[in-house]
Amino acid sequence: MTGDIRKVKTSDLELKDRLVAINRVTKVTKGGRTFSFSAIVVVGNEDGIVGWGLGKASEVTTAISKGVDAAKKNLVKVPIYKGTIPHEQEAKFGGAVVFLKPATSGTGVKAGGAMRSVLESVGVHNILAKSKGSSNPHNLVKATMNALLELRDAHTVADHRGVTLDKVFNG
Repeated sequence: MTGDIRKVKTSDLELKDRLVAINRVTKVTKGGRTFSFSAIVVVGNEDGIVGWGLGKASEVTTAISKGVDAAKKNLVKVPIYKGTIPHEQEAKFGGAVVFLKPATSGTGVKAGGAMRSVLESVGVHNILAKSKGSSNPHNLVKATMNALLELRDAHTVADHRGVTLDKVFNG
């Protein structure tokens, strides 16, 4: 299942943005040092829709607003089941590996920084998550998004297999 199928249009959505990380980059020229900033931003409606964006500019506020605009352009729909995810999922991006596991009500979001922002934006309230490998926020956000895109709910599985929902659960 690819991300193209789950693309969502921005109209009529109340999106909240979360800043994941800001990075200051220095370019050295003969005239001295030039600073610029890159900001990773995650936006979501906390009800199954999420997107991420990267903004670069010479000022922090401009970089953040560019990140928000970029995030709104690549929104995707993610299946959420009773405040958690439908099943366990592992995904990789670069050196970052993430493992997501559904949790019972009352557990909360047990996840590290960059993953937490993505999971809260998508509207997951109970989840156990582990990041292995790189802790680079860029790759963690992308790996978490990959994991969320690979999730499938029971209705999708039933349609894909051409069987009833009861058959999916009881065999």
